[in-house]
Amino acid sequence: MFAMSVDIINLGCISLGTILLLLSFIGCFVPVLPGPWLALAGVVCARGVAPHDRPSLALLIASAALVVAVQVLDYLVPALGAKKFHCGKAGIFGCLAGTLVGIFFFPLGLILGPFLGAFLGELLSGKEIRRSLVGATGAFLGFVAGLFLKLFCCGALATIFVFAVT
Repeated sequence: MFAMSVDIINLGCISLGTILLLLSFIGCFVPVLPGPWLALAGVVCARGVAPHDRPSLALLIASAALVVAVQVLDYLVPALGAKKFHCGKAGIFGCLAGTLVGIFFFPLGLILGPFLGAFLGELLSGKEIRRSLVGATGAFLGFVAGLFLKLFCCGALATIFVFAVT
């Protein structure tokens, strides 16, 4: 009887972890979902799977540090890309707004939204078209770099999950 309840708990942990990991990859594209944090929660679910007691506490702490680093970089990289290409605050704000609006026009909106938002933000701030395009390109490249960072993080955590539950 006890073994059966342990199997049900294990199945629940694996199922919940899998769902969280799938949501984490969606969260890389949808700013409302915290992708890397969901992936970390999925890995924590793997800790509850008996009898392995994996992943180790040290690996969980390292994973949490990775998630914090990726989250910080996700905010810094687009701003650094925009700054490198001389994009102003209006362009950065436009990039964020374009990302949010782009969600509703999936999948093309997720690609064009940040660029068009930054471009319009730059134009509305009074910059000429050429300078607005350059600034929007920088904001967009930063957005793409942040996206790849989040995808890498979620992929690494998914790998840890798979090895922990198999």
